Amino acid sequence: MLQVERLSKHYGVQQAPLFRDLGLTVGSGEVVALLGASGSGKTTLLNLVSGIDSPDTGRVEVNGIGVHGLDEPERTLFRRNEIGFVFQFFNLIPTLTVGENIALPLELVGLPPGEISARVATLLAGVGLDGKEQRYPETLSGGEQQRTAVARALAHRPKLLLADEPTGNLDTKTGESVIRLLNGLARDQGASLLIVTHSDAVARVADRVLRLEAGTLCEA
Repeated sequence: MLQVERLSKHYGVQQAPLFRDLGLTVGSGEVVALLGASGSGKTTLLNLVSGIDSPDTGRVEVNGIGVHGLDEPERTLFRRNEIGFVFQFFNLIPTLTVGENIALPLELVGLPPGEISARVATLLAGVGLDGKEQRYPETLSGGEQQRTAVARALAHRPKLLLADEPTGNLDTKTGESVIRLLNGLARDQGASLLIVTHSDAVARVADRVLRLEAGTLCEA
């Protein structure tokens, strides 16, 4: 579960407020789509939620962990253990195979090799990439790369999934397929899913659609 309370963040020479007393709750197994104009702060909000950036005031809590109160090493461990990321640019490691990309977060959290292999196999089947474990990212289509990224994001069973324009580099049909996949897997694992998007297809699968305007969130 994600809870944000009275979040404020200032940017610019004159410290103009980007967010002021912003609040947000995303329940376990809930999908929330976040809309907003370019420059409205959507990606910055994801950075604050994940601890990449720090708010000036307010609280960010994920599954009972007060992210706002963590120091930098603690935030790094928090992201490794509690959060899965899916980006517009797939961010796969080109020198690792599909299987190795998916296994990486599991290795970082210290799972035993046997469990890693079993979980990678399950995820490959779940995203429709059976038999492609030994392929490298450059040999895959864009949709296949994004499905690999979804599997990697979910591998360590995070409590919170953050997706930043996950269909931005995909054609409409492929993008809709990836969104259905991400939506289904997130709900199956009971993760909170917050998606920054401009896509109508994303909005259709979300439980709620919010718009970020003038530093506050409102129902779209």
